[in-house]
Amino acid sequence: MKVSSKSPSIFSLLKLALRGDQQEFTDGSINLAIFLLSVPMILEMAMEALFAIADVFYVSRLNDNDALATVVLTESMLTLVYSVAMGMGMGATALVARRTGEKNRAAAAHAGVQAIYLGLGVSLVIAVVGMLASDDLLRLMGADANVVAHYAGYTYWMLTGNVTIMMLFIVNGIFRGAGDASAAMRALIIANGVNLVLDPLLIFGLGPVPAFGVEGAAIATNIGRGLGVLYQIYYLSSAHSVIRIDARSLMPKSETIANLLKVSAGAIAQFLIGSASWIFLVRIMAPFGSAALAGYTIAIRIIVFAILPSWGMANAAATLVGQNLGAGKADRAERSVWRTGFINMLFLAAVTVVFLLFAQDIVGLFTVDEEVLFHGKRCLQVVSAGYCFYAYGMVINQSFNGAGDTRTPTILSFVGFWLFQVPFAYVMAKSLGFGPDGVYIAIVTAETAMAIAGILLFRMGKWKAVRV
Repeated sequence: MKVSSKSPSIFSLLKLALRGDQQEFTDGSINLAIFLLSVPMILEMAMEALFAIADVFYVSRLNDNDALATVVLTESMLTLVYSVAMGMGMGATALVARRTGEKNRAAAAHAGVQAIYLGLGVSLVIAVVGMLASDDLLRLMGADANVVAHYAGYTYWMLTGNVTIMMLFIVNGIFRGAGDASAAMRALIIANGVNLVLDPLLIFGLGPVPAFGVEGAAIATNIGRGLGVLYQIYYLSSAHSVIRIDARSLMPKSETIANLLKVSAGAIAQFLIGSASWIFLVRIMAPFGSAALAGYTIAIRIIVFAILPSWGMANAAATLVGQNLGAGKADRAERSVWRTGFINMLFLAAVTVVFLLFAQDIVGLFTVDEEVLFHGKRCLQVVSAGYCFYAYGMVINQSFNGAGDTRTPTILSFVGFWLFQVPFAYVMAKSLGFGPDGVYIAIVTAETAMAIAGILLFRMGKWKAVRV
């Protein structure tokens, strides 16, 4: 379905975006394409972040710092799972978008199936590790004996149920590549709706339902995600799906698998590098006490949630790049990226103002502890100082990925996070005595430098020649 040449109202555009009637974006208005892709992608990202927000919110009501610490430490470990899932989802997006731009829907569906196969295999390995080593992994993350003895069940459930995380990211990557972002959004709406109902029920108990405490949060999350995956499978096999998976799509093909592995491996490495660096930042923060760690965690959760529209726009840019390269329209792909980056910059500039003025009030929604409130406020205000640079940085990185050039952002991540951010955070926080502020300063400095480097590399245009 194409949009009328008349000027439609914002409400009709929102309706069109949420229905997902238009899936090909290789001609017409770039601004309209960004809007139609970004709206469902923003909601999709909001739904994904809401899982972690909900767990932290309800578990914090237990008034048990050890329980909250378990969620924090487990989420830090799960960033590695998210990295693998996002990397494979990005690989699926790149291949599916390119085949969609080439008008080859059968090949797009086939690429998506190979990504699902790989995801299932990887999730099985992670589940086995979770079953056998949940306690040891918590100790490795610095958890004390009481946390390991009484709360390791949360870690166990989250790691053994990782297949739901893997499939949600991978299949939604398929939907995004096809331009059907509304399907990805609906899967996560279902998953979150169930989780929001089950979270308080299983954590605190009600009537015949016993209170499982922090473990209940993990059980609720897995059930919610699982139902979202079932919807994805149903939709992919239905007549409504843009790239319908049928019996012919299930056959393996070495060339498709090789392409998927090449693109996904770079994306996985890229996300692993970034995620592992965040784990080390948590380790640097940990010695400064539970209040500093809790404040940092709350602030990062708020930051992630607040910049979700930015990630939605970045993902929209990746789809536009992939589809337009597939259609042989590299110049349109580049224009889409710069336009998306500019819109993203305007949005994050507004977020910066809000954080600078109302940081204490925002963090106060999650805690009444004065020390936690202080650290959360400081984190929000310092990290947000570089948002205008982040705006372009995240769009540029995802555009490289959408083109299938996962090598460039991987190198950027390695240099930016491991050779600069982590050592700089350690020196600032410990050697120079800045404490938690040193970590916040390192984050904003590294992210700004990486954004500038990404812009310079993108302008060179080598990504236009990548073949997937």
